[in-house]
Amino acid sequence: MRLTDAFVARSLDEIRFWSRIMKEHSLFLRLGFRCEDTQLIAEAMQFQATFEDIERRSHAYSLNTDPSTIREFNCEVQNAATHIWAFKRKVLGLILRCKLPGGTNFPLLVDHVSREANYFRNRLDELNCGQLEPLHDAIIDENVFFLRIMADHAKFIGHLLDPSERKLVEQAREFGHEFDQLMFQAIDLSSMRPQSQTVPLLSQFVDENKVSVKSLRDFKKTAADLIEQCRIKSIIHPLLADHVFREAERFLFILEMFDRSLSGHHVNKKELLF
Repeated sequence: MRLTDAFVARSLDEIRFWSRIMKEHSLFLRLGFRCEDTQLIAEAMQFQATFEDIERRSHAYSLNTDPSTIREFNCEVQNAATHIWAFKRKVLGLILRCKLPGGTNFPLLVDHVSREANYFRNRLDELNCGQLEPLHDAIIDENVFFLRIMADHAKFIGHLLDPSERKLVEQAREFGHEFDQLMFQAIDLSSMRPQSQTVPLLSQFVDENKVSVKSLRDFKKTAADLIEQCRIKSIIHPLLADHVFREAERFLFILEMFDRSLSGHHVNKKELLF
């Protein structure tokens, strides 16, 4: 794959996935504000519209689009991602200073969505600068990031299920603990760099995480289906259930690409586009 082709494919893949995520974050934050938080609600609605437009426009481009056009688009989207990151951090500060009593946005949730916005804007900057991490560094850093995201998801699910759904709540707590442990294991591997970056260690690391992510992905899918069918008691928005399922799918996709790369297989550029 030519570098220009890979740049276009990777940029469109990141924007198509994460712009939808940012759009949905805006909705979830808006739903968690109080009725009197009219300014915050208006800002969230504006971000929702902005990322909906970005998502729509990203699908108008193709793998044959001029890389310079995509580079300009990346800059525009990175600017939007930076602004929504700043908005999320502002909201987190208000919550932690007890300025929004009675709202339903958990501080950890707001921190969580801001971490994802930061990840998105940094990735676009890396793409435009042509400075993506080497494979062995990316394997560790992506896992540290996504394992924490998965652990957060499990905790959110456990808190948003009705307490009477005891079995599902317990399952969510177990997943939260499991992914905390996997995250700490990834941090340990990171601190042992570069000596820890051998193919056997990284392959085992990726394989182990794939097994756990598949289990969590399946749990999320089951929960999403039950919520959609109104078969369990919770205050989880159906779109939120689908949202966390898609992020698990994304992580699993990344792990599969790492697995193939460690095995010496090339990734086709079309595989990068959902």
